[in-house]
Amino acid sequence: MLDRFKVPEEDRVYVQREQILAATEAIFTKVGMSESDAQQSADVLVTNDMRGVETHGVSNMLRRYVADFMSGAQNAKAEPKVLRESKTMVHIDADGALGITVGPTAMKRAIEKARDVGIGVATVINAGHLGGAGYHATMAANEGMLGHCMAGPGGNQMVPTFGAEPRLGTCPIAWAAPSGKEHPFLFDIASTQIAANKIALAKRTGAKLQPGWITGMDGEPILEPTDAPAPGEYYMLPFGGTRENGSHKGYGLGAMVDIWCNSLTGVGAGFITGGGGQWFAAYDIEQWIGLDEFKSHVDDFLSGLKNTPPAKGHDRVLYPGLSEGEEMEKRTKEGIPYHREVIEWYKSISSELAISLDLP
Repeated sequence: MLDRFKVPEEDRVYVQREQILAATEAIFTKVGMSESDAQQSADVLVTNDMRGVETHGVSNMLRRYVADFMSGAQNAKAEPKVLRESKTMVHIDADGALGITVGPTAMKRAIEKARDVGIGVATVINAGHLGGAGYHATMAANEGMLGHCMAGPGGNQMVPTFGAEPRLGTCPIAWAAPSGKEHPFLFDIASTQIAANKIALAKRTGAKLQPGWITGMDGEPILEPTDAPAPGEYYMLPFGGTRENGSHKGYGLGAMVDIWCNSLTGVGAGFITGGGGQWFAAYDIEQWIGLDEFKSHVDDFLSGLKNTPPAKGHDRVLYPGLSEGEEMEKRTKEGIPYHREVIEWYKSISSELAISLDLP
């Protein structure tokens, strides 16, 4: 994550993983989740924070989820059901559960099928926010498989290249692969220039948005640094920003995600129906090659990437997943640096819900 989105040193409150896990589980349980669902959902959010992916951790997402449960927009007591299943795929109706709750279950089903026939795919409809595609893709990598996850949210965020109105969501995608000695490969992106949640982080930290990240309400790219606007006062650009810089690639990739996640699952085009389809896939490496041999090849590849001589003005070359792996090690020792406003929110919601939380 770019330094501009990180919590300023003077605003940091360090919290250990187990502390924030327990507090988050307690909140989820209080708003109606079962103990097991609360544990799973909290693990998604806190693991994102441990990796430094704070856009999809507790800072931004927990308050949104709590509000959705309290308003009835999401179902805390959901009972997902299988709509269709074969040897290679399973299609699940989430019954209004959050994606952070049903997503891990879906990926586990995909992994089970991959062990049987080499490739397994699970699709999910009628679910809430995914909570970060990288978490789910990494579940497969942790089982010695290649992992892939996508989500097709509604069409009210990203404008098509040359478009004046949005037709796509952020359309996140993640791929993960296991390694041996190196930190695992994890490529987790939005199809927009930046993840939508980074705008909320920028607003919290006071950072400016860079040229070509968003548009005005007329679809015109904003091509100078700008303060983070309020929700509903901007649209997002595909990655690339402008056609000259390759925005047609981000736009096309986002369109692909919408088709796979929404048209294939029967939801229909995201900008027409609201979207929400999700895709989870696992590929059993040992159906192709021995796992140890694969990991050795990946280690050679990742080591070669990170040891690439850096260009002038840069300290080193990264590969997808390296900084997340390093951040996980660092935060395991030091704790997670939350913005003081986030901790204040925890204390406020604990008072509102009449629960006691052990936080600094």
